[in-house]
Amino acid sequence: MLQGLDKVTARVSTISAPIGRVVRFGTLEIIARTCDKRPPEETPESAAFLDIWEARRGEPAASLFRGWMFASSPALSPMEHPVYDVWVLDCRNSASNVSPIFPSNPSTPSGSP
Repeated sequence: MLQGLDKVTARVSTISAPIGRVVRFGTLEIIARTCDKRPPEETPESAAFLDIWEARRGEPAASLFRGWMFASSPALSPMEHPVYDVWVLDCRNSASNVSPIFPSNPSTPSGSP
């Protein structure tokens, strides 16, 4: 689960991002590669490895962010964008043994023009 902010409209959206699937938020394309949630007996933490591109019509997709985001510390590894903010809320599946999914060519999101 991610949350996104459109800074122009001040709209906050909750984004369900299944592992390995492209989800859209405005002009952004987001792929959650893996998500890890600590067990309940440990300090709460959810972290996701995300790839985020900006895809505008008629232009090649531009990579904005690739790395880990942490729910407890969104400022630790933020995505820098003038219009959008995206951060991790939680991992829905508590199974932390989900295998990461990486494309053969990580520089191009699947489904992009």
